[in-house]
This record gives sequence, structure tokens and C-alpha cells, in this order.
Amino acid sequence: MAIIRLDRISKCYGVGSLPVHALRNISLEIFAGESVAIMGASGSGKSTLLGLLGCLDAPTAGRYHLAGQEVGTMSKQALAHTRCRRIGFVFQSFNLLPRSTAAENVELPLVYAGLRPSARRAMAMAALERVGLADRALHYPNQLSGGQQQRVAIARALVIEPDLILADEPTGALDSVTGREILQLLHQVNALGTTVIVVTHDRNVAAGMRRTIALADGRITADLRTGNGTPGRQEVLA
Repeated sequence: MAIIRLDRISKCYGVGSLPVHALRNISLEIFAGESVAIMGASGSGKSTLLGLLGCLDAPTAGRYHLAGQEVGTMSKQALAHTRCRRIGFVFQSFNLLPRSTAAENVELPLVYAGLRPSARRAMAMAALERVGLADRALHYPNQLSGGQQQRVAIARALVIEPDLILADEPTGALDSVTGREILQLLHQVNALGTTVIVVTHDRNVAAGMRRTIALADGRITADLRTGNGTPGRQEVLA
């Protein structure tokens, strides 16, 4: 089943009298349980694409279906519910609240979901346990290493039990050893059935994914399946 289907998606930003075409006529399917790397140089459109996939932005043209629902027809309330229930986000800069403990940071999506404090705390602790940081629950971000902060961010993404994890350069601010640990954690999440999409400049990161999509000038230039994923032939687009 395709969890993501893009049909002729384009995104154009107006800058003065000259439009900037960030995405150009992209059609794409990503299947439930896949692990996908999105690669491209700066300005290729990969961050714009990730924002659209995360329902943080809307296309100028085309249709986006997420888990069978057309995103463009959703109300603001439905979009917020979708982001809260279906999508977990992981960022290069961690995006943790500095004055909140690890547990409080992980609880944040559950606050938006309207869960009671006792339920939130139990779920946050379970998510921290999952990433090996239950013993750091009461620590603040400045008391944690970069790798530990990213683990907290992943726990925050996992606490809602999402269908989809979107990670924007999740190892970009980490040393190579810690970066490999974070990637291993994402692979474990994927192995349990969660679809994982990673934006990266790093070919080593992409090599660990089952599929790599390359962008240039807002267009898909390659779509490679490396095995162990959804059956399909290897394809390179001109």
C-alpha cells in the first residue's frame, strides 16, 4: 500500500517579478514500511519536498495523498490532527525546548493531542526507554550530549506511534560514531514497520536506506531501490 502518493506536484515561490520553482511536476509513490533517502544539492528542492510530505506546506499545483486521503481537501483542523497522529519529525538541530526536561519534551505532541498528564508521562517514559534514555528523563537539553538530544527528539517523534517518520539531516550535527548510532536507531524503528524518510547530503546515510531518490532543480533525477524493500525494478530517470 502506498502511504504517500504525489501526482504532478509543483511548488513555486514568488520573489519579486521572478518566480522560483522549488519543485517541478513530481509524481512519486512511497510504500508503507519503506526506508527512503532524499538526496540533492542545496536548492534542489529536498527540504521543500519534506515540508510538503509533512503537511507543513501546500503545493502550488498537483495532488498529495497521505494514507489514501487527499491532503489538499483537508481542513486546517484535519491537517493538524494528521500531523499530530500520523507524522513524527526529527530535525538536525534537535528542536528541543531548553527549559523542559527530556520527558517534558517527549510529552509535547501528547499535550497537543489532549492526553491527560498521567498518560502523557507514561507514554513519554516508554518512548525514552525505547531509545535508551529512561535514566535521563529529568535532564535538561544542556545536560545531554548531542547524540542524547537527538535520541530525545526521536523519542518525541515515536511517542505518537506514527505511520511516518520524517528526518531532516538527523546526523548532520553529530560526529560520525554518534551519527551511526542514530541511524541504527532509525533502522530499528523502520524494521518494526514505520516508514522512514531521511533528507541527507551524506551518501553513507543514503546507502543504509532501501531506496534513494535524487533531486536536482526541483525534479526527480533518480529513484533507486536497493533491495529488501517494496518489490520494484531499479530505475534511473533521465
